[in-house]
Amino acid sequence: METLHAPWRIQYILGPKEPPGETSLFVRIGQSNDDEANLVVYRGRSCFVVMNRYPYNGGHLMVAPYKQTPSLEGLMDEELTEIFRLVRTCQQVLERVMRPDGFNIGINVGQVAGAGIVDHLHVHVVPRWNGDTNFMPVLASTTVLPEALESLGTRLRAAFNE
Repeated sequence: METLHAPWRIQYILGPKEPPGETSLFVRIGQSNDDEANLVVYRGRSCFVVMNRYPYNGGHLMVAPYKQTPSLEGLMDEELTEIFRLVRTCQQVLERVMRPDGFNIGINVGQVAGAGIVDHLHVHVVPRWNGDTNFMPVLASTTVLPEALESLGTRLRAAFNE
């Protein structure tokens, strides 16, 4: 068995977690004007696209509504439509910018389902390459994508605006 080292994730593991019912990280990011610092690559009318700060794979994006809700049931039809249009756009942008072999696209509703931010629904769009496993960028002979989040964010922002 190979050992995976992902030291950048320790900040997330040891960092403070939001108590249920508090204003979520996504609300704070949605209300902020500092898109570069918050890794926001696109803003829509009711939703935005943000890079995962602690990704397993480079290019891991999340689409979140500005409105805090724990599940799809809390969204209006227009918000649902925009979320899934943005998911499709994320896939198209990532195909152009990163050329992955495939994608994992998913929603974790509830802590037991793996939601790290339980009170704020978001959709994960994770590019995948042949040879990677379980959302991990490094396994066996798979190489690390050497691009920093900020640099990739600049390229993704440009691609969203094309």
